[in-house]
Amino acid sequence: MDAYKLMKELRVNYEQEVFYLPKETGLVLIESSTRDESRISAKCRDVQVEDLWSLTSFFGYSTQTFVLAVNLLDRFLALMRIQPKHLSCVSLSCLHMAAKVTEEECDVTSSDELIRIGQARFTASDLCRMEKIVSEKLDFKSKPITALTFLQLYHQIALSHSMDRKETLSLEKLEAQLKACLCRISFSKAKPSVLALSLLRLQIIAVQSKDMLEIASHIQRHLKIADGELRLWSERVAQCLSDYASPECSKPNHRKLQWIVSRRTAQNLHASRSVPELPTIPEGGWGESESEDSCEDVMSSGEESLSSSLGSDAEGPYFPLHYRQQRDRGHLLA
Repeated sequence: MDAYKLMKELRVNYEQEVFYLPKETGLVLIESSTRDESRISAKCRDVQVEDLWSLTSFFGYSTQTFVLAVNLLDRFLALMRIQPKHLSCVSLSCLHMAAKVTEEECDVTSSDELIRIGQARFTASDLCRMEKIVSEKLDFKSKPITALTFLQLYHQIALSHSMDRKETLSLEKLEAQLKACLCRISFSKAKPSVLALSLLRLQIIAVQSKDMLEIASHIQRHLKIADGELRLWSERVAQCLSDYASPECSKPNHRKLQWIVSRRTAQNLHASRSVPELPTIPEGGWGESESEDSCEDVMSSGEESLSSSLGSDAEGPYFPLHYRQQRDRGHLLA
């Protein structure tokens, strides 16, 4: 695609991105919630997104699937108030919906397999029902505009103007950095176009390309992104990636997970479990009263995230510790 068409497509996406943003008021309420409350907290959401990253890697799904799943999850959580024990059903529903849109049909894992590997405590019919609710509430009909949309366009534009830097500006590395940022709910408040441009500029500065930095500035002027807004998010992105590279930071591996399970865990995974059906799900939003939006009975039982249930006994953890601590720093920040 030539430069003119790329810039035209960029402008169209920029004008439409506002329709796919999570409600900021809902995000603020989530950030202000504590883990002691019967609502989703920022930490609870972030852990669930890390689980989605792990599952995305395990099933071999694309970055696009992960980013779309997170977009659907954030938009739904910012719109509807749900309890932490219901979060697993919502997040896996978003992942399954995203996979069916972005992956080849033959590569989409079944509902039963997704629930089994995710160690969730609900049925395939529950998952299907939740998908319908998410789809209806978000009016999900087409792929939303996300930070990945802009990241890919920015990368194409940069390469179309500077082919000699093709090997030094890595889209794969940019996508990995984007996934790291999406594991923090604070970045859900950033405009996708600004978040993507912040990532691009940081990598351009790292490779020390004045030509590409001028291209990034041209993109900024074309979209009329304010200097202060870009500077703010660039600083936050740089801090996030710095924290993420720290050995103290526990995070999912970008590679496919190698599953090491004990005999007891293997038996639990393959055993057929009797799970009660979900009762009718109340449809309360953030703006409604506590009595109107009570979701006490949305899920049939309490949920546990993958990150909070690492293993069944000492013979072998479900998610080995060294996989959560491992990091390909060169891939993420080099």
